[in-house]
Amino acid sequence: MAKSKKMGGLGRGLDAILTDNMEETKENGGVTVVRLTEVEPNPDQPRKNFDTEPLEALAESISQHGIIQPIVVRPKDGMYMIVTGERRWRAARMAGLSEVPVIIIEADDRKAAELALVENIQRKDLNPVEEARAYADLIDEYNYTQEEIAKKVGRSRSSIANSLRLLDLPDAVLAKLAEGAISEGHAKVLLSIKDKEALEKAAETVVAKELSVRETEKLVKALNEAPKPEVRVVYDVDHTKILEQKVQSIIGHTVKIVQNGKKSSISIGFSDNDDLEKILVLLCGDKFNDEL
Repeated sequence: MAKSKKMGGLGRGLDAILTDNMEETKENGGVTVVRLTEVEPNPDQPRKNFDTEPLEALAESISQHGIIQPIVVRPKDGMYMIVTGERRWRAARMAGLSEVPVIIIEADDRKAAELALVENIQRKDLNPVEEARAYADLIDEYNYTQEEIAKKVGRSRSSIANSLRLLDLPDAVLAKLAEGAISEGHAKVLLSIKDKEALEKAAETVVAKELSVRETEKLVKALNEAPKPEVRVVYDVDHTKILEQKVQSIIGHTVKIVQNGKKSSISIGFSDNDDLEKILVLLCGDKFNDEL
């Protein structure tokens, strides 16, 4: 890395820019100017979407006033990797800057992931899907607990758990949530639909009809309470006829088998009471007479 230049006079305002975690690792409170080409984004940055219009507005502001809030970086592989401030870095490139002010901190991958998430949440830069995936990455990659994450970002543990539940949604619905077609409130209601196909269709209905969260609750309730279609069992008619004829040849009486699910039945014809008793003896054996 080329030798960087130290800047003075900006350290007093950094408390409003950095989180408490950053203050613990900030290098002597100093701001350093480095070449823009020496700074690279973090591929694991929780924020994935950067809207063009606000970015262009920020680039215009930077062109006139420079970067007021330094970018937080850490040394890695001969470069400076962004910990927080990728949006400012992108806007600086759009504005044609050759140098940017940075705060250099020492942080491993785990700490950098934590700081990036904290900053994005404090600035409300993440959509619900990005936020949920960031929480999941902290848990899966760095063994954070939900309680630890809640403490770091100033949320309740139940809030973190509810956010993580959003990742149970089908990809098609997650896409609608990420782009803002449905809200987090809509998504939480839709989660109560267990059938994936029905959930996706419900989400499409919410978007198409611009349903409110309350209206979505009514839709989901109606879907969950809808009676399940009766399963019709298809029977082999020819096989049934064969069974009827076989029984008739054994007992010497007409036999009719009716197959209709739980209402299936078998009927045997008889001519009088004596004939009936003979049939019952055939069915029950000697025990029939013993019970009379």
